Amino acid sequence: MPSFRKLAPALLALAVFGAPAASAQSFTDTQRGDIEVIVKNYLIAHPEVLEEAMNELSKRQAAAEAEKHEASITQNADAIFNSPRGVTLGNKDGDVTFVEFFDYNCGYCKRAMADMLDLLKNDPKLKIVLKEFPVLSQGSVEAAQVAVAARMQDPTGKKYLDFHQKLLGGRGPADKARAMAVAKDAGFDMAKLEKDMASPEAKATIEENFKLAEAMGMNGTPSYVIGKQVVIGAVGLDGLKEKISAARCGKATC
Repeated sequence: MPSFRKLAPALLALAVFGAPAASAQSFTDTQRGDIEVIVKNYLIAHPEVLEEAMNELSKRQAAAEAEKHEASITQNADAIFNSPRGVTLGNKDGDVTFVEFFDYNCGYCKRAMADMLDLLKNDPKLKIVLKEFPVLSQGSVEAAQVAVAARMQDPTGKKYLDFHQKLLGGRGPADKARAMAVAKDAGFDMAKLEKDMASPEAKATIEENFKLAEAMGMNGTPSYVIGKQVVIGAVGLDGLKEKISAARCGKATC
């Protein structure tokens, strides 16, 4: 953090005189010293000014980040919401699309799965898209490759959802061996699954998801795109419902 001595001329020039900070360089050493004392004494007497300034800075940074996210979503909308490489559940013609980026070894994703299933069951107007985003380990990449192959074999998403729940909800680390065992239990054609895992389509799916996540500044899981918002982290069911309502009607509750 810059020292108070370095900030004082700019603070006074902007706050007191309304002049550009650069003009503070024209002050003499004595004037600068007097200014520093005045500003320091004022801030000591009114420390709430610093809190107000930091709050305003946070608001502006959040607004800038939201604007950046919205622009990125607009630029990549078709790949985010309508790519055939995502697993689509719920209402295919829903009024709001809820996109989740997840990792099969993510503890927060395991807990967040219950939120997604609740939304799937109780919001008939919601379209849900699942995207593998294996960021945590090589095992995560292997599990994601099996999942992509499962999606390729099951375009309806019904068997995939069974596989998804069993793998993400199970105990222990996810890797190829465990994912293949879950896929077998879910009734997939294992020979075709093995073949599809090594296909260019499987590779392209994961690459597409990473590219989208990077464009939107996602660096962890779970992460979501809901309407024009990027949501980082497991915010809980109520938080997700508020984001969905904001996308649907512009309010926390519709």
